[in-house]
Amino acid sequence: MTDTLQPMNKISVHGLTMNFGSFVVMKDLGFDIAEKDIFAIVGESGCGKSTLLRHLIGLIEPAKGSICYGGESFTAATESERMRFMGRFGVMYQSGALWSSMTLAENIAMPIEEMAGITSREALDLAYYKLALVGLSGFENHYPSQISGGMKKRAGIARAIALDPEIIFLDEPGAGLDPLSSQRLDELILKLRDTLGSTVVMVTHELASIFAIANNSVFLDVHTRTQGATGNPVWLRDHSENENVRLFYNRGKTGNPSDQHD
Repeated sequence: MTDTLQPMNKISVHGLTMNFGSFVVMKDLGFDIAEKDIFAIVGESGCGKSTLLRHLIGLIEPAKGSICYGGESFTAATESERMRFMGRFGVMYQSGALWSSMTLAENIAMPIEEMAGITSREALDLAYYKLALVGLSGFENHYPSQISGGMKKRAGIARAIALDPEIIFLDEPGAGLDPLSSQRLDELILKLRDTLGSTVVMVTHELASIFAIANNSVFLDVHTRTQGATGNPVWLRDHSENENVRLFYNRGKTGNPSDQHD
């Protein structure tokens, strides 16, 4: 197994089936995510979006199929090999998962100190830098209870990028945010992709965010229990032959003729 991931098709999913016991969540999933993609996992509630993300980061084993990173099998890897893969991941969970008893800087410094083997002072310095990257300079010594929901999302992203990951996984980053805060978060995600050169995989149901920043996607069809389409979400909205895909991407239209798609 190589130490460096290949630059293209950073993530490849082949024939993936996700089960909970005898219940099939999704079957026969297959898609590629290229380097520096912002890839959206989308679909109606209950389709298995967050479950797929947990499969991608190794928290759940697939019933069938494989997940590869840079051409190397993550699914078939040994525990030690998986740890090497996971060292390249940064994950922001939907709740933010910040320790309430720690300041924002301490939350970000903790994984840096543990994984990078540096001093507490050096880890805190890096934590201040990561918080600055997400627009939280001046809030380093605040506790999670002292900041807004949008700021908690940013702090969660700061922790996800603490170790300069090649791949950033975001679970519903815009959930619960007002439209302006959600737009600012989208701008932040684009900035981090461009600044860090990371690939971003995000679970989201926010159409505005999907169309604004995602260049690739997979639609999980809750009715057929498999993927309905994969590709650029704007293209899928306008041209997909799958009716369920078109209905999902065109929901909430105002009736403006320019918004209607065959």
